[in-house]
Amino acid sequence: MKQLTATLVKSAFLLLMLTGCDRDESSPHSEAASDETPSNRVEIPATVRNNLGITFAKVERRKLASTIRLPGTFELQPLARHEYRIMLPGVIEYAVDHLSPVEPGTILYKFRSAKWLELQAKIQLTKAALDQAISKLHAAESRVNALKQAGFKRADLEEQVANLRADVAKSEADLLEASNHAARTLNLCSASEYELTADDLLASVERDGTTVPFYETIEEIQVHAKEPGIVETLAVTDGVFAEETTLVITTVNPDMLRFRALGLQSDLHKFENGAEVRIVQPQSEEANINEAINAVLKIGLEADPNRRTITLFANPTESSPWIRPGVSAFMEIAIDSTSGFVLAIPRSAVVKDGITHVFFKRDPRDPNKAIRVEADLGVQDGRWIEVKSEIGPSDEVVMNGAYELKLATTRSGTTQKGGHFHADGTFHGDH
Repeated sequence: MKQLTATLVKSAFLLLMLTGCDRDESSPHSEAASDETPSNRVEIPATVRNNLGITFAKVERRKLASTIRLPGTFELQPLARHEYRIMLPGVIEYAVDHLSPVEPGTILYKFRSAKWLELQAKIQLTKAALDQAISKLHAAESRVNALKQAGFKRADLEEQVANLRADVAKSEADLLEASNHAARTLNLCSASEYELTADDLLASVERDGTTVPFYETIEEIQVHAKEPGIVETLAVTDGVFAEETTLVITTVNPDMLRFRALGLQSDLHKFENGAEVRIVQPQSEEANINEAINAVLKIGLEADPNRRTITLFANPTESSPWIRPGVSAFMEIAIDSTSGFVLAIPRSAVVKDGITHVFFKRDPRDPNKAIRVEADLGVQDGRWIEVKSEIGPSDEVVMNGAYELKLATTRSGTTQKGGHFHADGTFHGDH
């Protein structure tokens, strides 16, 4: 690709030399131009920047000599995934679809179960037994009170009352046990946005103009989301009969991410739990090389004795649209050092021209011009490189397109000091 670009640029130069860019070298304009002092500026108007794909990167202050860069990938945290299993056998009807966003309280699916009808029936039977025991107790107590008022006392009736009171207490305990069992089952099914109790199930509610216990109104169980997230999997077919403990839905919280990388054991003394690190994207035309995500470093528990590595984790403290599970990136760890901050530019912005290295700085006074600069370089970390002169902290340098500008400003082994591009991307040196 670079050879093709060089050929095209040199062909354009040859054509311009033959045609003279439609200018008469003997014209007054040409004579005036030849008297001008050559400059190291190249005109790059908007049309040229679009045609050549020129992009810019900002100069940054960085500690290059004390930065370790490690490749790695993003992954979900262990607690990011949540499973919902059916706790009673029944027929499932989904209320959400794949990749649907959910919040706490969102209905995920509904199901009807014969086991729930059995639990309801048990509550009804124990409640009826309690009502009957209470009625018998009231009748016996009324009879004992009537005999007392008439001056009679019967030990057998008083013993009967004591036994009936024991029956009432037992019936109350049975009703409480049945209600608690039903409430626990519903809570395991995530049937409510809050934890249900036995009192909640026995509470009276209005239905069709009549007062009934709340548990009688539950004809189908609605399963609610407990955690925010996105539906990852629908584990069974809609309308299928599922057995108890069958996995039905899995949700994940995409915001609960961490970055995993491998560090060398020889650098272990340079890592520190809780240290602030940066996560940056791999370099590409669309990626912003100045963008980074701050994160907190955590060192893994075990090292690999065969590979001489140790696992490092970084939990991001901020989010970005490009962060997703499986996305590759780099972790930058700034270690303690005596070196300070330096002005740095992307390593890809520097190109070699013969035995020298050059880069192109955007003219601060005219954004439609680029200044060719012979680089006075210092330390680098593989991605960024120190520039010791000719730049300031607010400057921008050409990143994509630097190679084309280098070709355009070099002809027959000599460097042109200035010139301009035409709208079609061809270059013409200043006369």
